[in-house]
Amino acid sequence: MPENSAATQRADVLWLARLEYRFHAWRERRARKLGLTPTVAAFPGYGGAGWVRVLGRVLITPAGRRDAGSEYSSVRGWRSFLAVPIGFAQVTVRIGDATHEVVADRGGVVDTVLQADLSPGWHAVAMSVEDGEPVETRVFVVGDDTRFGIVCDVDDTVMVTALPRPLVAAWNSFVVDEHARQPVPGMSVLLERLVRENPGAPVVYLSTGAWNVGPTLLRFLSRHLFPAGAVLLTDWGPTHDRWFRSGIEHKSANLERLAEQFPQIKWLLIGDDGQADDAVYTAFAGNHPESVSAVAIRRLSSTQAVLAGGRTTVNDHSASAVPWVSGDDGAALLERLEDAGIARD
Repeated sequence: MPENSAATQRADVLWLARLEYRFHAWRERRARKLGLTPTVAAFPGYGGAGWVRVLGRVLITPAGRRDAGSEYSSVRGWRSFLAVPIGFAQVTVRIGDATHEVVADRGGVVDTVLQADLSPGWHAVAMSVEDGEPVETRVFVVGDDTRFGIVCDVDDTVMVTALPRPLVAAWNSFVVDEHARQPVPGMSVLLERLVRENPGAPVVYLSTGAWNVGPTLLRFLSRHLFPAGAVLLTDWGPTHDRWFRSGIEHKSANLERLAEQFPQIKWLLIGDDGQADDAVYTAFAGNHPESVSAVAIRRLSSTQAVLAGGRTTVNDHSASAVPWVSGDDGAALLERLEDAGIARD
């Protein structure tokens, strides 16, 4: 592509990003005229010795769609996308007796590391905006002696979504009642057992899903008895240099970050063969074999693979120093992980 064409494309994307921000600013003005005020949708985070990663999103929810936890009371997927994100909002974060002031990004997302001297385990964090009622969430502080952790994909790994196919993805995201969403059989049992066998192990749900569906995801995980863990989602829409955010980059960047923050931990990476999990995990395990205990890939059924637009090509990992296992559901993966010595018989 000629240089002037590339420059023109970048300018178009920058223009689109500015347009998106102006659109949300217009929606914010309208919402405030109706007497609505911002709140914080707070999400579970994680931390280590002396620090915590705090996650949330500042938004205005439609009238009649709020509850005490700043989650949407509606269960239809499309209602999750009616909230107005508040860019560059100032957020007050309270951790123990300490108070911090942070600023959300252009999309209203708060993703920041703050100083905190907390013992290993779960701790409460409160977030508020514009002197509103504080919203409480939690962070899981990892002990220095922890050597095992779990990173788990969401779509088609713990929740059946058939996400990659656009029309099916739209139907599942915007139309389907959240109580109709089905868990992948055996996955909650697999994760719960791994957590029970490894006390103090952090669980991170790493997904390419939008922050909009975060409250729905948290309710789903709780309803189907998945172990509590940090939730790392992404913000849809244009960025400063591209039309849409890259899900692969989102997952790769967060895996690199976890490896840097917790060099002592070996992560069990769990995903499926309907997206790019195999490629992402292959690259990460190749660059950081010391940070990976094993990789577990859930195989989609034939019907699910059709709905998802097919399976990705799974690489041959027979020569890998990191154990790779695959199975149709949580029970099959647990059996393979037992054979590999990751889970106890």
